[in-house]
Amino acid sequence: MSERLLLLVESNTTGTGRLFARSAVELGVVPVLLCADPGRYPYAVEDRLRTVVVDTSDEAALWAAVQALESGATVAGVLTSSEYYVPAAAALAYRLGLPGPSADAVRACRDKAEQRRELRAAGVGSPDFAVVSEVADALSAARGIGLPVVVKPVQGSGSLGVRLCADLDEVAEHAGTLLAATVNERGITAPGRILIEEYLTGPEFSVEVFGTDAVVTVAKHVGALPVFVETGHDVPAALPGEQEIALRETAVRAVRALGLGWGAAHVELRLTGARTAEVIEVNPRLAGGMIPELVRRACGIDLVRAQVLAALGAAPQLERGGYARASIRFLTCAQDGILARSAELARALDRARTVTGTVEAVLYRAAGEPVGPAEDFRGRVGHVIAVADRAGRAAEAADRAVALLGEAVSYADLHTLEAFA
Repeated sequence: MSERLLLLVESNTTGTGRLFARSAVELGVVPVLLCADPGRYPYAVEDRLRTVVVDTSDEAALWAAVQALESGATVAGVLTSSEYYVPAAAALAYRLGLPGPSADAVRACRDKAEQRRELRAAGVGSPDFAVVSEVADALSAARGIGLPVVVKPVQGSGSLGVRLCADLDEVAEHAGTLLAATVNERGITAPGRILIEEYLTGPEFSVEVFGTDAVVTVAKHVGALPVFVETGHDVPAALPGEQEIALRETAVRAVRALGLGWGAAHVELRLTGARTAEVIEVNPRLAGGMIPELVRRACGIDLVRAQVLAALGAAPQLERGGYARASIRFLTCAQDGILARSAELARALDRARTVTGTVEAVLYRAAGEPVGPAEDFRGRVGHVIAVADRAGRAAEAADRAVALLGEAVSYADLHTLEAFA
């Protein structure tokens, strides 16, 4: 009997990609990572993940690699945990006759300008916007929408390149920077267009949707402006019933309007009124930021396993099996610093883990590494996760633990870096 393979087209660099592979193994399927640069994913070596090196931006090369795999095994499913490769994975699944989302729908959704147009046409609440390809047009759009405005790439992920601009000088500078980029951080060609958007105020949430069902609502914490770095999440969000309904209904309407409805979607929203929710954006993938792990710990719902099951053509398991509360806080730095010596890092981790309710404390960097204010998710230094029977208790424990974890950062003169190595 030939092996059954789950193809993983590239990956995110933290969390979910590794969990996809592990879930596949638990289900008796062999995960195979298709990627251009295996060095981007240290977990692949650590977990001895089978890897095929291929130019994943080249459709013909990707198909040839899949055909070679099919000569000795059965491809049972195709997935990706990287937002940039959702269209490629969807197109590959369709070509193989396997389950997956509409490739056209996810391609349109990935273009945030097209996403905005489709949401507006469907009457789904979302910010005013303009799509521009010249700095002069960005300035004109900002004047029309009204300052401050959010300036961001039309195709991006993890808050990369997203900035609140308070005046026209800031708009010109940031728009010029984005438009001058020829490739993104993955080396993918930049489209030469950017978005100028109305800045929505109000508390931020996400709704994790599976198919067309709202599974759970997440309260999101965002760091200091002008960037939009997520610094924590609380699962499930503690909300009055009418606000919960507004968020869930708006999220599902958005998913339907965009022609999605297969597998996971991560819908980010703000409550702009007592009962009014507006969509920041829809991501046609499983949430990042360790949200699936929080959902598993708080609700007993394994969204990673559900996504893998869906890709394999099996029924996802989304029945709630728990009623706890889970919170994550990411360690970020307000100023430049360095991580302390190894012994001090260990002590900071130990102290964070002693906080009642803390189930995980992790640092992403090694002793002596420089750290600084986060511009996007890549600037986060570590995280803690806390679980409790009440939302307030989980959040308080996570806040205390991340403060203790922060003792691993020294704000000494950066010229002393060698002394900490």
